[in-house]
Amino acid sequence: MKQKDFVFNIAILIFLNLLVKPFWILGVDVAVQNRVGAAAYGLYFAIFNFTYLFNVVLDMGVTNFNNRNIAQHTHLLAKHLSGIIVLKLLLGLVYLLVTFGVALAIGYDSLHLKLLFWMAINQFLNAFILYLRSNVSALLMFKTDSVLSVLDRLMMIVICGVMLWTDVLGTPFTIEHFIYAQTAAYTFSAAVALAVVLSKSHIQRLHWDRPFFLMILKKSFPFALLYLLMAFYNRIDAVMIERLLPDGIAATEAGIYATAFRLLDALVMIAYLFSVILLPLFSKMLKDLEYIGEIVRSAFSLLFFFSVTAVTVLLFFRTPVIELFYDEHITESVAVFSILIPCIIPISMTYLFGTLLTANGSMRLLNLSAVVGIVVNLLVNFILIPRYHACGAAVASLSTQTVMAGIQTVIAFRIISIPLKEIPFLKCLLFLAIVVPGVGLFAHYFHGSVVVALVISGLFACLVGFATRLVPLKFWAGWRSE
Repeated sequence: MKQKDFVFNIAILIFLNLLVKPFWILGVDVAVQNRVGAAAYGLYFAIFNFTYLFNVVLDMGVTNFNNRNIAQHTHLLAKHLSGIIVLKLLLGLVYLLVTFGVALAIGYDSLHLKLLFWMAINQFLNAFILYLRSNVSALLMFKTDSVLSVLDRLMMIVICGVMLWTDVLGTPFTIEHFIYAQTAAYTFSAAVALAVVLSKSHIQRLHWDRPFFLMILKKSFPFALLYLLMAFYNRIDAVMIERLLPDGIAATEAGIYATAFRLLDALVMIAYLFSVILLPLFSKMLKDLEYIGEIVRSAFSLLFFFSVTAVTVLLFFRTPVIELFYDEHITESVAVFSILIPCIIPISMTYLFGTLLTANGSMRLLNLSAVVGIVVNLLVNFILIPRYHACGAAVASLSTQTVMAGIQTVIAFRIISIPLKEIPFLKCLLFLAIVVPGVGLFAHYFHGSVVVALVISGLFACLVGFATRLVPLKFWAGWRSE
């Protein structure tokens, strides 16, 4: 795949996600929190992160292993699909048992357990969709995968929109309604994704094959371990807030953290989309001994442009941005937001260099680096959450992500021998030197709508990106059919 083809497919994927997911996160999800309140949403957010911690049981690394494996050996799709679907159902059962077992052990009450059940079902459905999509992207069907990547959120927008802004329920909207809407949307999306994959694999029936299950689990174990470790340091913050703080403030502080984290999560999704294309692409190129330097340069340039622009603009307009979406705890949310948003930069680099190391099969080094991330995260959280509450968790997150990005970048350059010339240092410095003071000056003198300010700042950053050739115009051309 040439640079222009890579950039074009990234552009399609990002475009579709920008049409749907920001409205879901900043429209529907924010409306839900405003409707049910910070405490109720904080409880939901804490339980959601708790269910996320055990996602490794749902997947056991199968999705990333499958993506890399099918990209390198497409003829195995039908054989592996018929067995892995059965394996995923078994893992779903184990996941429910583990999740409820741990929940009971740490003292979850009846309300916690009621929400936990449906949120665990949602996690299973989401994991199943991601597995099915791993087959689609492994076949380099990036445009189809782009549509599948937004289908669940599109359905959630429709269902939640009807419940939030009409009288169809006949009762006040609750956090339970929000969870049920997700279940319906995930079910529909899983059915569509399954139909797409079956049309490409032509499998006759599902297979119960114990030796095959053990073989897949053995090969995917390093991926599972990495997923577990990363999920731990990425999602443990909200759980620790809810567990370490007194009952009177725990849920509220978790809700405040969720306020800032939601915006971070929305933007990090853009960086994640790069990994969706990069993992099968890097895997195939490394297997075929193709030179990956040009793709690394393109991805680095685009991710640097995106992450620096997002952090710069949002930090200068942090208070009006929070006020735009939320009704309460503005001052506290702005403080947490100011610490969390810079995480976009190291996370973006992790999605590039961590994905490259995954495609290369350097799982031992990735897992060792993730252990370091957990140690940093737990240490900082235990020290800072009791004293600084949600802000302490934000500091822990920023510290962890920065350490992880640094470690994985160094490892990637040493193991895969990427020439330093492929990283456009001068263009990056020039972009920084113009965009940061430029947006800062604009923020100081502009006193109009925050939406207008964000649009103007974003357009200014785009012009600087093109002017400095950090984002070359020649890439934005071409169409390659699937």
